Amino acid sequence: MQIVGDEEWIAARRELLVEEKAFQAQSDELARKRQALPWRCVEAQYVFEGAGGQCTFSELFDGSSQLIVYHFMFHPEWEDGCKSCSFWADSFDRSIEHLRARDAAMVAVSRAPFAKLMAYQRRMGWTFPWLSSFGSQFNTDFNVSFTPDMLRAGSASYNYVDGASVGEEMPGISVFVKVDETIYHSYSTFSRGIDPFNATYQFLDIVPMGRDEAGLNYPMEWLRRRGEYSG
Repeated sequence: MQIVGDEEWIAARRELLVEEKAFQAQSDELARKRQALPWRCVEAQYVFEGAGGQCTFSELFDGSSQLIVYHFMFHPEWEDGCKSCSFWADSFDRSIEHLRARDAAMVAVSRAPFAKLMAYQRRMGWTFPWLSSFGSQFNTDFNVSFTPDMLRAGSASYNYVDGASVGEEMPGISVFVKVDETIYHSYSTFSRGIDPFNATYQFLDIVPMGRDEAGLNYPMEWLRRRGEYSG
């Protein structure tokens, strides 16, 4: 910690602002490149289970031409959803209306049976659309769920790395576009790539102590589900 006078503080802040503006310009250019990625056709006929029963992949768009899928880690044998994914999901409900205004729908998809998803969603107080892909290849096809055989063989591909060291469930975000009745996959990001979509982390990154995770056994050791912090 360094304590300085007003003039020195303003000078230091202006110096950092130059770097922030350069970084923002790079971020804007990266966003344009992300939006310009080629698409690939999704030919599989995935079926999900949601609040209205079984639904097709096309129905997840719910009138929008773009769809954001958060791959929420929830193994079929788990009783609770992933703690880290819950950290991300706490901001979803208030984003959906704004996304819809820009022709984008958003859902979460998990492998656990729908009844488990709904029980956990009620417990957490969320209302965003959450679909079960139980029994389908959706999670495997988009490289966020891996069978024990895949893990033993070292054949898992995650974050565009073949033979990645992963668990059976991993997080990610995928984007799809629907033109007429054809669905295309335009983007997916995994691992640290989902960091920008966590509002709490973005706020922590501007305070002096930052995320304050350096001395922990693993970065998110401090994390609890909302309502589980003591004090």
